[in-house]
Amino acid sequence: MADQSLILFDGICNLCNASVQYVIKHDPDSIFKFTTLQSETGTRLLRKYDLSSPGLNSFILIQHGKAYTKSTAALMVARQLKGAIKLLYGFIIVPPFIRNMVYNIIAKNRYKWFGKKDNCMIPTPSLQARFLN
Repeated sequence: MADQSLILFDGICNLCNASVQYVIKHDPDSIFKFTTLQSETGTRLLRKYDLSSPGLNSFILIQHGKAYTKSTAALMVARQLKGAIKLLYGFIIVPPFIRNMVYNIIAKNRYKWFGKKDNCMIPTPSLQARFLN
């Protein structure tokens, strides 16, 4: 797992699930694997990278043995996808405290604005290899 690029996401969040679907569609080389924050693997990784604080939510990228969170994680993923989404990586020059203010507002309101599911997403059989339990 150390050489994989792994996205941890909130499995009951509609925005997070839509984001994962977007990544899958724009990642034809299958760079990214996925697991939910609520899964056993997600919980174990949160502990391993000391990311279990209550203020941390919704999106984490683990790549090359390092964990990226919030807006940095999202921009790092965007940079590696196909299409114009790569251009968003230019926002990396904005100081993290500013980027993360916007991120935190969206994360805090994601259930209210986008809704949530009762259960975590179940990948289709063709996508199961990209999801860790």
